[in-house]
Amino acid sequence: MNAFILAAGLGTRLKPLTDHMPKAMVPVAGKPLIEHLILKLKASGFSHIVVNVHHFAQQIIDFIDANQQFGIDIRISDERDCLLDTGGAIRKASPLFPEGEPFLIHNVDILHNLDLAEACRQHSSDADATLFVSQRTSNRHLLFDEEGMLMGRDNTTTGEVDTPFAEVRQNPQSFNAYPFSGIHIFSPALLPLMETWPEKFPIINFYLDAASKGRRIKGIEIPGLHLLDVGKLDTLEQAEQFITSS
Repeated sequence: MNAFILAAGLGTRLKPLTDHMPKAMVPVAGKPLIEHLILKLKASGFSHIVVNVHHFAQQIIDFIDANQQFGIDIRISDERDCLLDTGGAIRKASPLFPEGEPFLIHNVDILHNLDLAEACRQHSSDADATLFVSQRTSNRHLLFDEEGMLMGRDNTTTGEVDTPFAEVRQNPQSFNAYPFSGIHIFSPALLPLMETWPEKFPIINFYLDAASKGRRIKGIEIPGLHLLDVGKLDTLEQAEQFITSS
């Protein structure tokens, strides 16, 4: 199985730690965030991983090399020249994956109890992408129809609804709303649609556009999903408790 770790972000919410290290190298329970994720992926059966890098990129590269790539195939997608956002990062990294095979996309700063191997098994061959969602408190949601197909997104704080579908604009409350986990599976069948997009672009914007063109962007709800975004200094203690108790 293949995975793409998004580790290029600036980590501005974790300053001052990220003034001298990338977010991926911030230690939690004695190990950098990226090590926790690589070991979780390896234990779940992933043997081919790509990591994108930008902020203090060499620290991540040196760490992976010093650990002999953790005994699996780990490659680097170098974004030091330009931070590409998730959509652009996927397009740039895609040649580093086995041709034609889907890959799991995972933010480096997300901790969870999701069984990643089982998640991959839930990605059906007729889906162009699978987005894992759950019921939890959030002001931002993705909107899905009764078949689980992506139809739009909303922000309950601003009241904004973003959708290419008229029926969603007319009655967004009739669609199923779930917060996105930040974990998804991408099929290379979508890559041709990325050719006309700019150098950097958000992946949800792309998924909504792909859905409007008839592509199957599917959401799968994970009951009992516990998820922690390690994005701020005040979450580091929670992250340590999360890891030591799991």
